Amino acid sequence: MIDNYIPILLALVAGVGFSVLLLKIAEYVGPKKVYDEKYTTYESGIEPYKTAREQFSVKYYLVAIFFIVFDVEVVFFYPWAVTFRKLSSQFGYFVFVEMVVFILILLAGYFYILRKGALKWD
Repeated sequence: MIDNYIPILLALVAGVGFSVLLLKIAEYVGPKKVYDEKYTTYESGIEPYKTAREQFSVKYYLVAIFFIVFDVEVVFFYPWAVTFRKLSSQFGYFVFVEMVVFILILLAGYFYILRKGALKWD
């Protein structure tokens, strides 16, 4: 039973060992010049004028979450579209009606978000 896990353990040890070896080689071979400009923020060659600890509006995060939710749900359209002919020949109109219900649920969520004003930047 334990013999089945030995190759996995060896691969894990080899991977970790190789990573540590490369990090140590880079530490010894790499440049060791330390100066203040190395520790400054690089932003396309422009000197930063504000701190990186600035707070963002909660609306920014809401829009990001809404984008992720609707983007992930749209991913479900592709496999459905690719297999639509085969599925519709097996199940008839049920496959089409099922996707229409899915789209209606998405639209209901979208209109709810619009009605609540979650996408308005006041």
